[in-house]
Amino acid sequence: MADNENTSEPLIRIENLYKVFGSNPANAMKLVRAGKSKSEVLAECGHTVGLKDINLSINRGEIFVIMGLSGSGKSTMIRHFNRLIEPTEGRIFVEDVDVMQLDKAALQDFRRHKMSMVFQHFGLMPHRTVVDNVAYGLQIQGVDKSERQKKALEWLNTVGLEGYENQYPNQLSGGQQQRVGLARALCTDAEILLMDEAFSALDPLIRSGMQDQLIDLQQKLHKTIIFITHDLDEALRIGDRIAILRDGLLVQQGTPDEILLNPADDYVEDFVKDVNRARALTVETVMHPPACRITADTIEEALKQMRRSKEDYGYLIQDDQYQGVITQESLEEANRDDSVSELSEAVLDEADAPAIQTEALIEAVIPETLNSDIPLPVVDADGQLQGELSRENLAEVLAEHHAAGQKDDGEEPKPEPEEQPAKVS
Repeated sequence: MADNENTSEPLIRIENLYKVFGSNPANAMKLVRAGKSKSEVLAECGHTVGLKDINLSINRGEIFVIMGLSGSGKSTMIRHFNRLIEPTEGRIFVEDVDVMQLDKAALQDFRRHKMSMVFQHFGLMPHRTVVDNVAYGLQIQGVDKSERQKKALEWLNTVGLEGYENQYPNQLSGGQQQRVGLARALCTDAEILLMDEAFSALDPLIRSGMQDQLIDLQQKLHKTIIFITHDLDEALRIGDRIAILRDGLLVQQGTPDEILLNPADDYVEDFVKDVNRARALTVETVMHPPACRITADTIEEALKQMRRSKEDYGYLIQDDQYQGVITQESLEEANRDDSVSELSEAVLDEADAPAIQTEALIEAVIPETLNSDIPLPVVDADGQLQGELSRENLAEVLAEHHAAGQKDDGEEPKPEPEEQPAKVS
């Protein structure tokens, strides 16, 4: 997922958002407020509930993923952000601007400068060259031709398409076309990027590469990205936070770890049951607190602290800094050896108990964890001790995943009807 440092300030707020498709949404809303389900509303009055009482906030600089099966409301929701779809009820704020109150001219300016969109099927203009496709948004903004061509070339280089500027879309592969679409969206320097199933039309390997590129770009650009997908693996890989929709309802939102470890209901549990947790969870989410911190300055003091512990190992902390792993055996050997005077000489070799990072994926540290008789120390980016990871921790994670899989009755969640397309005025 993206390494995001700017998620403290909400940029977008959605309040009590409803969308009903049909000729008389006010009548259908009476049924919705009476507690009728999506299928009941459709049966009674022929209207489709697209969204029902959505409330969420999206932080500045994060990748916020909205996911669900077909018909869940995810594509309907993203089109509300720039009012390609008008809500039946509700409000959307971007910073302090109520998007619902923008007149035609203000809305046009908002779309041109505040938000850019990347489409599933690329949306490139076949009669324009690659560089002209990328520069199109700047042309709409009225930017001088030489300036927009310069910026377009810079973004093509950024997404790895240097030298393709004079090609036409039909001369490019699907992955290359999507890179052009991404460069076009970034070229306008819009703060918010809307990505509606942007990678789902790509082959798996190309799709994985585009996910990597998006994560790399986000670490440099810190855009606010709203990403729509039906693929949980994709959501877990790129999302800072995830919202899961069902029948227009928001059933759960949270970090990838929260979604995986604490599914809100059976529907979410069905989504996560087949996920390889080792590839999705970080060390921080499954580590345990350090069993024994040794803060002594001498071998004798360290031995006293160790003997008071239930464990025969500990993590040496001196001057508030993690120094390494020591064991009761290494301390006793050092205490018997007159040539050993420094406590640091009792610290195990790094190869025997390597420190691992909090942000590392479980999959990446399995070999070191299994090969160590001692739980491995877990440190943060500053080298501060945060916890320990043992073989037993790994076994718990894998056992829970296996148990979740055993609960499966062999049936996949049934796809729901496609959302009704909205008319764009």
